Amino acid sequence: MSEYVQRVSRLPESLLPRLPHLDIELTERCDNDCIHCCINLPAGHAAARAREMTTQQVMGIMDQAAGLGCLQVRLTGGEPLLRPDFESIYLHARRLGMKVLVYTNARRITVRLAELWKRVPPLVPIEVTVYGMCRESYEAVTRSRGSYAQFRRGVGLLLDRQVPFAVRGALLPPNRHEMEEFEAWTRTLPAMDTDPGYSMFFDLRGRRDDGAKNELIRSLRVTPEEGVAVLSRNEARYRKEMEEFASRFMGPQGDRLFTCGAGRSLCVDAYGRAQPCVGVRAPDLTVDVLVSSLAEALERFADLSELRATDPEYLRRCAVCSLKGFCEQCPAKSWAEHGTLDAPVEYLCEVAHAQARYLGWLGPGEKAWEAKVPADSVD
Repeated sequence: MSEYVQRVSRLPESLLPRLPHLDIELTERCDNDCIHCCINLPAGHAAARAREMTTQQVMGIMDQAAGLGCLQVRLTGGEPLLRPDFESIYLHARRLGMKVLVYTNARRITVRLAELWKRVPPLVPIEVTVYGMCRESYEAVTRSRGSYAQFRRGVGLLLDRQVPFAVRGALLPPNRHEMEEFEAWTRTLPAMDTDPGYSMFFDLRGRRDDGAKNELIRSLRVTPEEGVAVLSRNEARYRKEMEEFASRFMGPQGDRLFTCGAGRSLCVDAYGRAQPCVGVRAPDLTVDVLVSSLAEALERFADLSELRATDPEYLRRCAVCSLKGFCEQCPAKSWAEHGTLDAPVEYLCEVAHAQARYLGWLGPGEKAWEAKVPADSVD
């Protein structure tokens, strides 16, 4: 048989799907009003609800995605379960043969929905974000009375029906003291085979629609040193993972803005606008796929790798920085912080430098754009 089989490390481009996966934000509305949220609008926001894609429009976009070879769709928000047509949208994706990743706070999971997921599995674990381990901490974050009991009920329905789900935390002042309790609980969940991740270096509002909310988000970010302490709690594993990451992805990347996979997959927002990733909200990188198509959006974003930075500070620092690839600086973060695609985000720079100093890649006060450290010199 061996003479008929050829082993390849990766599929040739001609066999790869044009659109491997798709994100759809079904709504920007949410039944929580979380203190750190970079997107949420009130659940009853009438103007937003009136502008949202119809059921048929969402399904039409999924049909296009399937025609482009899409293998997985992520349904997110806001809170996607606020949509009364969520079940119809979900089943349409599954009939198209797609895996469906659902991001939810679990508050609106009903017996009917849990039974549906048991009968027609999404094929990947549902993702649930947890804001606290008791009513006081949880609702101090969500600012929504009764949300903790509803979250617990929703999670209980998934557990009772053995619907796989994974959880992650948002590390915030009301719940930081609960980390050990949270992690002990996650170890009891059947689908959790690793420690939970945490959001803590919070993004500002990519829509750039609320300056006061952005100031609140900034005040909730952990300090770089606090972030390192969380990341390195299992020191041996952290060092090993970071060394492996550095050897593969770190190093100066010049003035190219997009060095990731943005544009090879797409995010479609609640109003039918496609962006190259979930964080990039710049009008110049937005395509209305209700009047064009996903294929046209992919064509529009095909040359993202050709975009070059022009910001002098970016060129002085980021373009030659040995921590590039390790630092989370990217066009999406820059857009949320500054309204440009290439202005350095100082907070993310400080976080990356704090980690590099902890790992011994940099000395005290040393700047990575001035030092040649990276990947090939990490032990």
